[in-house]
Amino acid sequence: MERVEDQTLFGFQGWRWLNPPENWLSYAGLTATADGGTDFWRTTHYGFVRDTGHALLRPVGAEFRLTTRFFGDYREQYDQAGLLLRIDEANWIKTGIEYVDGEQLLSAVVTRDVSDWNVVPLQAVHGDVESVTIEMHRSGDTVTIRYAPEGEEPRTVLRLAYFPPDVDAEAGPMCASPDGSGFPVRFSDLTYAEG
Repeated sequence: MERVEDQTLFGFQGWRWLNPPENWLSYAGLTATADGGTDFWRTTHYGFVRDTGHALLRPVGAEFRLTTRFFGDYREQYDQAGLLLRIDEANWIKTGIEYVDGEQLLSAVVTRDVSDWNVVPLQAVHGDVESVTIEMHRSGDTVTIRYAPEGEEPRTVLRLAYFPPDVDAEAGPMCASPDGSGFPVRFSDLTYAEG
């Protein structure tokens, strides 16, 4: 697990890359190209374990809200971007957009030793959208994931999931391209607030 330490971005210090992509730039937010063959997944249905996705992470508190707006050039099966909340390689939540069978799906994967996955077809619910805003809210033993299209305030609940309370964790933007040769994504905004 390669880490690049102590980056400053979105007005916060202490970011660290988990599996840094070959190409990334911190100008007007964060722009990254997910390397091909990268993913976060554990066992369920597919039978493999992958912990190779890219994530720019920083320590988060026991109670917080993390919100980001992002744009992706989705082309290949399972291209994905959004947020990752992580304790370790076997305990994490990722959420955002995942490209499946030619369609952008709002996605959440909750992993406690094995992964589960839920999706909502973005276009069927919201029509064509250029960007999505995703919010993770950690409170007590729960993470609530909300979303909104086109930079609106995230109000629609995508997932309510258990997450161990009072355990040190990191969170931040993530991207991956499991089946593709590279996936460009831009995170234009990111906000973090304790409580």
